Amino acid sequence: MPLQITPLSPALGAVVQGVQLNQPLSLATKQQLEQALLQYQVLFFRDQPITPVQQKNLAEQFGLLHVHPIFPKVAEQPEIIVLDTELTDLTDNALWHTDVTFLDRPAMGTILAAKILPAVGGDTLWASSSAAYQGLSAPMQRLLEGLSATHDISLSFPEARFAIDSQQKKHYQQVTQNNPPVSHPVIRTHPQTGEKGLFVSQGFTRCINELSTAESDALLAFLFAHSTQPAYSIRWQWRVNDIAFWDNRITQHYAVLDYLPHRRVMHRATILGDRPY
Repeated sequence: MPLQITPLSPALGAVVQGVQLNQPLSLATKQQLEQALLQYQVLFFRDQPITPVQQKNLAEQFGLLHVHPIFPKVAEQPEIIVLDTELTDLTDNALWHTDVTFLDRPAMGTILAAKILPAVGGDTLWASSSAAYQGLSAPMQRLLEGLSATHDISLSFPEARFAIDSQQKKHYQQVTQNNPPVSHPVIRTHPQTGEKGLFVSQGFTRCINELSTAESDALLAFLFAHSTQPAYSIRWQWRVNDIAFWDNRITQHYAVLDYLPHRRVMHRATILGDRPY
């Protein structure tokens, strides 16, 4: 049966019905989801209870999974990250970012499941990088073509917050050695659709390599503000057992940290992708 898909905005986002994600997907359903992801960039599913094993199995149908070097994981399922405000300082999620762009081959997609939510607050926003690119003037698009940017894990995971004691410091030093800064194009071409999109974010982009520090800072500040404006974004109000599945190659997101001291717990599976070009 075809999925029921309801678009949420012109830029991105759709609610999908007619599938149970804790069960293996048929080939036809998987292909429908892949096509919907390319078209809408972020997909939302209500009433989808899922265990860590089932979430891993779901995500593995779309590619190899990343094991995060810093965030806590489900003990028996290390591919599933635990984003729990009682365990971790999640300030790094409360800014616009694209997941794990500090990797040479960043994520293709992410599957996020809501487990524990505050009574109010804790929404997540997504922005379309292709809509943001299309919103630039032709001269600005030409300026950005051919430029590259440095992406650095320590921007979102600074030593001051993630290396408090000697044991953490040793682990942090190993993580940063294993994940040195990498360079990606400022304008990325989507490997399946051919769409162009901005591929810089406040979370991990340190500088534009070909520019002076002053020029880089000024241009990045403009691009960060431009790419996350309301016309290119959507806001999702979570319910327990919601699942979001987004294309990490063509979006950014922002987890709103407006609910402390209340607790929020999410489980995340990150699907590895290819080298940006």
